Amino acid sequence: MTSETPPRARHRRRLTRRRTVVGGLAALGVTAAAVVTNGMLTSAGAAAAWPKPTENKPVTKTIEVSGTYDGKLRRFHGSGDLGDGGQGENQSPLFALEDGAVLKNVIIGSPAADGIHCLGSCTLQNVWWEDVGEDAASFKGTSPSAVYTVYGGGARKASDKVFQFNGAGKLVISKFQVSDFGKLVRSCGNCKKQYRRSIIVNDVDITAPGKQLVGINVNYGDTAALRNVRIHGDSSKKIKPCVRYEGNSTGKEPKEVGSGPDGTYCRYSAADIAYN
Repeated sequence: MTSETPPRARHRRRLTRRRTVVGGLAALGVTAAAVVTNGMLTSAGAAAAWPKPTENKPVTKTIEVSGTYDGKLRRFHGSGDLGDGGQGENQSPLFALEDGAVLKNVIIGSPAADGIHCLGSCTLQNVWWEDVGEDAASFKGTSPSAVYTVYGGGARKASDKVFQFNGAGKLVISKFQVSDFGKLVRSCGNCKKQYRRSIIVNDVDITAPGKQLVGINVNYGDTAALRNVRIHGDSSKKIKPCVRYEGNSTGKEPKEVGSGPDGTYCRYSAADIAYN
């Protein structure tokens, strides 16, 4: 005769497993409330399929967001003054997010202008960039307690950077996918105002071609932690997971001073990177 586990015991085990997963995400800077509320508790290692846009929406003037903006998977693309598709550094964004704003369920088409600007803490949830253009998103908050969260979504065709980290605080990227890119995230190497920045990249899928996952400035105390990174199509391991630079505030090209895990600035081990 086989014994059957009582329903109450099974329920306790399920709760224990859920607490373990949520606790791990909290340690990475993603709040348990956000994960549970938004139904984002999914299996690790499974990249989501690219969504089909529900409609096209041209944007002629930057959309300013405070609170939560749900794009309902519409494709937003630049038009008029936002539609030249160039690579200039001083373009306006399609979206500008105030401190604490949430942007979700958005597809950024081409031309993408300067993507998204976060002016303080922000959350980008299920946001997809079909053709990045200049930068997908720039994080510009000045508070050391600012937290920028990118959860889900993906980006393609970034000739240079996907995420530009100009401000202060912490950037957490998880459940994200990127292909055909220069750098996934770069801590600004030559901004006029420099800050200490921390970056966490967890549970992401990276598809070659690409150059770097993270670039940080060691002289300003930046750190980058990499976990559960899956790199596809790069058997020769040309993509550098973490590159260290000596940044400056003069506008000069920053000097590369090293790459790879060092336990202080680039915080990961070989076991954190899988090549498929």
